Amino acid sequence: MDVILLQRVAKLGQMGEIVKVKDATPVTSFCPRARRLRANEANKARFEDQKAQLETQNLESKKEAEAMAGKLDGQQFVVIRSASDGGALYGSVTTRDIAESATAEGFTVDRKQVVLRGPIKDLGIHDVSVVLHPEVEATIEINVARSNEEAELQASGKSIQDLAAEEEAAAEFEIQGLFDDIGGAANDEDGDDN
Repeated sequence: MDVILLQRVAKLGQMGEIVKVKDATPVTSFCPRARRLRANEANKARFEDQKAQLETQNLESKKEAEAMAGKLDGQQFVVIRSASDGGALYGSVTTRDIAESATAEGFTVDRKQVVLRGPIKDLGIHDVSVVLHPEVEATIEINVARSNEEAELQASGKSIQDLAAEEEAAAEFEIQGLFDDIGGAANDEDGDDN
């Protein structure tokens, strides 16, 4: 089936292009009806009549998206999740979680705008793309932590795994000191018997 694109669609084409798609492909799911028309003579004439209006609407929405991207780009949002001592999450952070955390901070982000490169399944700071318009994208940081205190530590540049290793080393040093004290006390007692 040939379709006329009513706006730019990533990996498919620009506004006004006629592209060939199969009826039963995922193309029809990421290119909804609002973005395409079946390419027949009547729709081609209709598109030509509406082309100036569509370009104007596209330009306005692109300007709005660029303004929003300017505010959103580089922002960091915190998502609190349960995780193991090693930092592996019990589950994963979804696009819905990211959209809700951004919305809670006063930004209007839909979960369909959030693009994950891969699943977020561990603690730390992760870069995530937000597609605000087919031609405008912003990058935000998602700070995944077990508590707000951990999130603050991660935001300052410290890794939760590094902090856990430091605490473990400090605990081992303290235990070693106790054993040294006990060993020294035993030697003192042996010396008193002589």
